[in-house]
Amino acid sequence: MKSITALFLAIALTFVAPLSVADVLLLEAIHEAPANNSEGLPRPRTGQTMDTVRSRFGAPAQEMPWVGEPPISRWIYDDFTVYFEHEYVINTVVHR
Repeated sequence: MKSITALFLAIALTFVAPLSVADVLLLEAIHEAPANNSEGLPRPRTGQTMDTVRSRFGAPAQEMPWVGEPPISRWIYDDFTVYFEHEYVINTVVHR
């Protein structure tokens, strides 16, 4: 009975461990490149409009269409992805 319990525990930990590491890497990428700082990568700030982002950073490599309600879209640049709610920036994620 103990060996079956140990087997199930080992299988469960095998699937859970990689999920926790992925979140940490994403958070580290965001903190390592502060917005509008000479040390980090310049990127759009929360609250900026689509027009402001396009004028400062140029056209994105790819524009993903609106999804859901409220409508969320994303623009993919070479170094980061910008997420919009309606026409305002809600988040910018730096690519690793």
